[in-house]
Amino acid sequence: MTNKKEITKLFFEAGNLKMVPRSGWFLCGVKQPESVAEHSYRTALIAYVLAEKKGLDNAKAMKMALFHDLHESRINDAHKVAARYMNKKETEKKAVDAQAKDYGFLKEYSPLMKELFEEKTEEAKIVIDADYLECAFQAKEYLEQGYKNAQDWLDRIGERLITEEGKEIFKILLTSDSKEWWENLKKQ
Repeated sequence: MTNKKEITKLFFEAGNLKMVPRSGWFLCGVKQPESVAEHSYRTALIAYVLAEKKGLDNAKAMKMALFHDLHESRINDAHKVAARYMNKKETEKKAVDAQAKDYGFLKEYSPLMKELFEEKTEEAKIVIDADYLECAFQAKEYLEQGYKNAQDWLDRIGERLITEEGKEIFKILLTSDSKEWWENLKKQ
């Protein structure tokens, strides 16, 4: 039986992600970027929908996406410039291994993260694209708020997408307005 104290520790650790800002946006001048927790939520939603659209295991993709940045509660979020000076993949794997040991009751955590890091399965590819797409949606929103340097994120993300589903959504995103969803609701 799982020790409830260990479960409580996990929930506090995961809660810390609400205070970890997505650091790459500081390079764009965003003073209060979204948190890793906020990013992970929309990434999980995107992964679920893309996996569903492709006929894959959407629950598996969603769980993988939900877990994909949990390790950042221990190592923080390192943007691309900072990552140039460290072995980011090794650091992430070390943090995941430590969390898997500390929270052994999370039976799927380590295998899902291993699958994601290996980038071989269709669900892992969907989650990778979901992670990039979430950044693209955020970049589009920041661009519309006047952070012109967010355009660089949009330009580079399009080159990194690997699934057809991800590429299709990205094309639509580029010509969309983030306000469309609620502007139409006001008219009804």
